Amino acid sequence: MREGPFKEVWIQPAAGDAGGALGAASIAWHQLENKPRYVNGADSMQGSYLGPSYDSEETQGQLDEFNAVYRQVDDEELFSALADILAAENVVGWFNGRMEFGPRALGGRSIVGDPRSIKMQSVMNLKIKYRESFRPFAPSVIAERVSDYFELDSPSPYMLLVAPVRESLRIPMTDEQKNLFGIEKLNLKRSELPAITHVDYSARVQTVHLETNPRYYALLKAFEAKTGCGVLVNTSFNVRGEPIVASPEDAYRCFMRTDMDYLVIDGFLLDKKDQPHWECDDSWKDEFELD
Repeated sequence: MREGPFKEVWIQPAAGDAGGALGAASIAWHQLENKPRYVNGADSMQGSYLGPSYDSEETQGQLDEFNAVYRQVDDEELFSALADILAAENVVGWFNGRMEFGPRALGGRSIVGDPRSIKMQSVMNLKIKYRESFRPFAPSVIAERVSDYFELDSPSPYMLLVAPVRESLRIPMTDEQKNLFGIEKLNLKRSELPAITHVDYSARVQTVHLETNPRYYALLKAFEAKTGCGVLVNTSFNVRGEPIVASPEDAYRCFMRTDMDYLVIDGFLLDKKDQPHWECDDSWKDEFELD
């Protein structure tokens, strides 16, 4: 498809490509005939949580292989504790139910933190992801509150939409700051949610919905009740270059190899300070090509 000088739309599906012909017809209907497209409000992918999950017996067995120290707690106690843990600027590995299918973490295999923290971005980059300190993270936000934080009034459950942080939350640069260059300019606090605000005041937003991920939604609600903030930093549960963790064994290994403070595997809560000594061997970093 290409646009001509008079806004004509040129469409040439591949020979024998029924899907392409259908897509071309849809484009023609929308762009040439000026017809609106309608999308069913229901999320038929149901959050894309299509990967493996583990019952408590399987999780316990894998943790016991490492002699891991854990507590098994109910959700009410867990979410209350996590709200306090996150508000104290701790980084939490969040392993919840079925794994996401796709290129990014959506609250099934995530690392989460407090977006209000000025140090969260650099800590998560340098001590967990092992990459440059200035690289930004995405926000997970309670779906009903997305417009309170971002200039966005539609769902973005798959972290596919980029939207500006609301102007009321931005911190304008002074004339002196505008003249900064490079890392000094990148490190400026740009909004009340510095860990998820890009240099242009934008963010790649994930809206979290009760219907598709009730436990991740409950975590956000607990954090909101504690802090008034309905947003969390969300990055994939892995280190730079590795695949996202799939099993409790993967999660514990990643937890111990990094400076994550706490690990949650469904109803199991682990504090890094309680864990047995982990033999430090950085050769694992050579297993995967760094991005």
